[in-house]
Amino acid sequence: MKKRWMLAAVVVWMIIGVGVVNAMKPEPDPDKLWRYITEVSAYDSWGFWGDHVGLQAGGAPHGPFHKVFVNKLGLDSKKPPVRYGTLIVKENYGDEMGRDLKAVTIMYKVKGYNPEAGDWFWVKYSPEGKAEKFGRPQGCIDCHASMVDQDYIMVHGFGAEEE
Repeated sequence: MKKRWMLAAVVVWMIIGVGVVNAMKPEPDPDKLWRYITEVSAYDSWGFWGDHVGLQAGGAPHGPFHKVFVNKLGLDSKKPPVRYGTLIVKENYGDEMGRDLKAVTIMYKVKGYNPEAGDWFWVKYSPEGKAEKFGRPQGCIDCHASMVDQDYIMVHGFGAEEE
C-alpha cells in the first residue's frame, strides 16, 4: 500500500512538473518571446554549439559578426530535426569586437506553427527588443531553406561535435 502511495505521489509530481515546464514555454508572439529570453530564461546564459562558440564571422543579412546562443533543448538535439521548444538566438554585430549590436534574431521551434518551413517562428528585433519582422518572413525561410536537411539551421553541423 505504501509503495502505491509513493508511486501515485511521483506520478502527480511529474504531471505538475510537465505542466509547469509547458506553461513556461513562450507563445509564438514577439513580445512574449522577448520577455522570455530576457527575463525568464536569459539567453546569454545559454550555451553555444561546440562548432560555433563565441563571436564568429558572419554575412548578409545578419551582419559581419555574430554570437549564436542555444537553449538546452537545442543543445541536446543531436540530429535534425531539433526538439520542439528549441530557441536559437543570434546577436548580430557590426564590428569584430562585438560592441556594435545591430539586431537580435531568433528561430523558435513551435509544434504545428509552420509545418511547411520546419515549424520555425522567426523574429528580428532591434537591439532594444522591438520586433521588426516576425512570424513567417519569406526572406528568412527562403534563405534558410538551403539548409532544410539541417532543419533550417545554418550555423551548426550536426555530428560535427562528435567527430
